[in-house]
Amino acid sequence: MSITLEQASTIVDAVLAAGEHHGFAPLTCAVLDPGGHVVALKRADNSGILRPDIAIGKAWGALGMGLPTRVLAQRAEHMAQLFTALAAVSGGRMVPVPGGVLIRHAGQIIGAVGVSGDLSEPDEQCAVEGIEAAGLEADVGDLSD
Repeated sequence: MSITLEQASTIVDAVLAAGEHHGFAPLTCAVLDPGGHVVALKRADNSGILRPDIAIGKAWGALGMGLPTRVLAQRAEHMAQLFTALAAVSGGRMVPVPGGVLIRHAGQIIGAVGVSGDLSEPDEQCAVEGIEAAGLEADVGDLSD
């Protein structure tokens, strides 16, 4: 199963609405299918010009490693050589900072959301809110670390 356009559209709209509701900086949201293809992408007015690439990189990295970017960021602190190699083999497409959240349905990965525009934690918070608004499961990893 893969994320549908309708689900992806719901997510991006809910992410941008959440960012505005919380008073966060203007956000950009990308939703990718399990193959790493963009299904939906929106940026709020005044969101920076690099934000689409960063949002896609967060979602792409989560899909590529099968782990939310919060987990990747934690691991990158202890395995710098591995993440240097991953950056090289991915052509720099991976952005291992919080804000890349896996989307699950019945336990299966059906896509990922990447959000960029504010600090990483608010980006991640809005990604989760967007996924939940679509009635899907958000996988941000273990928050106890």
